[in-house]
Amino acid sequence: MPGKNAIKSYIENGFYHIYNRGVEKRTIFQDKQDYRVFLHYLKLYLSPPDKTKGQTVKINNTIFKTPRRPLNNYHQKLELLAYCLMPNHFHLLVKQKKSRTIEFFMRSLLTKYSVYFNKRYDRVGSLFQGPYKAVLVENDNQLLHLSRYIHLNPYAKDSPLHLAYSSYADYLGIRKTSWHNSNTILSFFKTAQKTSLKDVFSYQSFVEQYSKEQISIEELAIDMDVKENP
Repeated sequence: MPGKNAIKSYIENGFYHIYNRGVEKRTIFQDKQDYRVFLHYLKLYLSPPDKTKGQTVKINNTIFKTPRRPLNNYHQKLELLAYCLMPNHFHLLVKQKKSRTIEFFMRSLLTKYSVYFNKRYDRVGSLFQGPYKAVLVENDNQLLHLSRYIHLNPYAKDSPLHLAYSSYADYLGIRKTSWHNSNTILSFFKTAQKTSLKDVFSYQSFVEQYSKEQISIEELAIDMDVKENP
C-alpha cells in the first residue's frame, strides 16, 4: 500500500508542501558540502537558463561550475516559496504553474542529488525513503502555517541550520536569493522583521512567537508522516 501523500493530485497554479527523508531515516546531509550541493541543484533548476550555462557560481563560500546545458530547467514553471534542509530530511513549499511540473522537477532534483551522494560516499541503492510526498495547500491560512512550520523545523531545535540552510534568512532580509520567492508569503504581513518587542504584525513575530509559546513542532505538522527525530 502506498504511504501517506505518496499518491499526488496535481493542479495548475497549485501550492504544495513537498518533503522526504533518507531511507531507514539515514542522514542525507552529512556535512556542509552536502547541504551546499543540494542548494546548488535548486539554484541550477530554478534560475533562468541563460544565467546558468557555463558559469561559475558561489553558494555559501563554495564554488560550483554549472554545466553548459542543464538537462532540465524549471524557471517560470515552478516557484520555491520556502525550504529547509535538516540532517535526515527536507521540506519545500512550492507553487507550480502547470500540472505535473513538480513531478518532473523532483525527479530531476532527487536523482541528481542521489547520484552525487552515492558517488561521494561510495554507496549504491536508494537514498530516499520511497517517493517524495506532496500535499496540496488548500487555503491561505494553511499556506502561512506551512511556511512557519518549515522555518520552525530548524529554529525550534536551536540549530544554526535555521539561517544557513533554510529560506528564513531570505524572509528576514539577511540574504537575497534570486531563485527563491518570499514575496507571496510576506505580502500577508506589515513587515518582514520585528520593529519592536511588542510587534505582532511582522513575519518574524508570526514565526518566532509561536516557538516561544513552546508549541510542539509535531503539532504544526500538516498531514505528513515525517518525524523530526531520526
